[in-house]
Amino acid sequence: MNRLNLRHLGYFRAVAHEGNLTRAAEKLGLSQSALSVQIRALEERLGHALFERTKRTLLLTTLKGDTTARAILRIGALATLSRNFQLAFLQPLLDRADLQLVLRSGGPAELLAELRALNLDVVLMDRLPAAGPGPAMVGHRVARQRVGLFGTPKRLREGGSLPELLARHPVIVPGPESGLRAEFEALANRLRVTPRIAAEVDDMAMMRLLARQDIGLAVMPAIVVRDELRAGTLMRATPLSGLVETFYAVTIARSFPNPLLRPLLKARSAALED
Repeated sequence: MNRLNLRHLGYFRAVAHEGNLTRAAEKLGLSQSALSVQIRALEERLGHALFERTKRTLLLTTLKGDTTARAILRIGALATLSRNFQLAFLQPLLDRADLQLVLRSGGPAELLAELRALNLDVVLMDRLPAAGPGPAMVGHRVARQRVGLFGTPKRLREGGSLPELLARHPVIVPGPESGLRAEFEALANRLRVTPRIAAEVDDMAMMRLLARQDIGLAVMPAIVVRDELRAGTLMRATPLSGLVETFYAVTIARSFPNPLLRPLLKARSAALED
């Protein structure tokens, strides 16, 4: 749809008034599927969802039964992504009383499909998505974290060089699909050390908990264990030279992007640099 016209606004008005796609289609003399296509086209042209879809109703995204319009930002994040990173990314907006945040977690395919469908404004990931059909996706690099080796003070009491630590202690590593895992294995190969794997875990929160249980040394960015470092329950054994974790905010090209994203992307989470 190249431009808006009164017909599309009429479709929008009918759906907003009825709160139901079937009833609105009947009043307009259209099939439900045809009206749904027109509403989707209007949303794609504007660059954001106009309605929240439930099983039986369509609710205007800016009203939701309240007399005061509130800005809404819909964020998806990989279920395995650091919660500390997510919170820091949102920090510039957390003190706004006129803002409603909608937070969703899931796998990459699910979240990117929701982004394409305009049900999300941004998806937080630790890798760039592969190119595919549909609207062009834009990956904004919002943080880079140096990766370290972390463990309990008891385990690290004796200290030692990186090769000594890897030879002496089991390690907790990201799953095999993680780019960080491949980089760690390459580093161990250069050091001519074969680490003993205590656990391989996709979820950073679970890696943190296992490190606190002292089953081994965890390979992760410092942001994941920020609170434990402050409390002294975990400490960094050593940085892993050359290993970094990159975080991305993925959006799609829109004529009218959600303006709430601007301060988040502009900040680029600079304070997270370790």
